[in-house]
Amino acid sequence: MTGPRDPADLLAELGDGRWQPPRVTPLAPRIELDRDSVERGLGSLVLTVIELLRQLVERQALHRVDLGDLTDEQVERIGTTLMALEEQMIGLREYFGLAPEDLNLDLGPLGPLLPRE
Repeated sequence: MTGPRDPADLLAELGDGRWQPPRVTPLAPRIELDRDSVERGLGSLVLTVIELLRQLVERQALHRVDLGDLTDEQVERIGTTLMALEEQMIGLREYFGLAPEDLNLDLGPLGPLLPRE
């Protein structure tokens, strides 16, 4: 093992063409992909984003209802819309074969992306 190299030597190598970028070797000669796993993975990612937005909209709507600045008609429309959106999410999860917990990404030390409802 050698010690640290002199920066002037490194710059000289770059300038005279001796430096070569490191060669990256592929992990496998071919990436094995199948349509079903790609579709399910993409569906999971898209539905995770949609579920995050749905929860944010729902919280904002409930906050507005709690403030009392909406008419009864607006409250009814919000409730109907949120229920319809939830039904659509259930249908899409079933289509892709996903459970609700499949849409919650683990962000490591930050915890899960979606709060538990």
